[in-house]
Amino acid sequence: MIQIFGTNKNFDVKTAQRFFKERRIQFQFVDLKEKEMSRGEFDSVVDAIAREAGSRTDAIEAMTDTKSKDYASIAYLEDGEKAEKLFENQLKLLKQPVCRNGKNLATVGLAQKTWEGWK
Repeated sequence: MIQIFGTNKNFDVKTAQRFFKERRIQFQFVDLKEKEMSRGEFDSVVDAIAREAGSRTDAIEAMTDTKSKDYASIAYLEDGEKAEKLFENQLKLLKQPVCRNGKNLATVGLAQKTWEGWK
């Protein structure tokens, strides 16, 4: 089952939802305002992104919303601290949408080319 993490007001999240609806692919939407990712969900997304990005550090960078007004709170932290800060402040710092397909596949932001291969 595909999960989309984000907020209802985010344009990219709406685009992701429309993408899957148009293709009649079932998904579960998780509103980060109501329920953030659990530690296990967060870690599996980081691991999936790291496989594509090359390292866990690169994955955290890719997952961080650099346009967020709270970006300064994470920008100058050590790599290990960035992951913890991102986990603790998902609503404010996480790039949306986070789309997860099982435990091994995940994307951050709009990734329609990748989603086309998902069932």
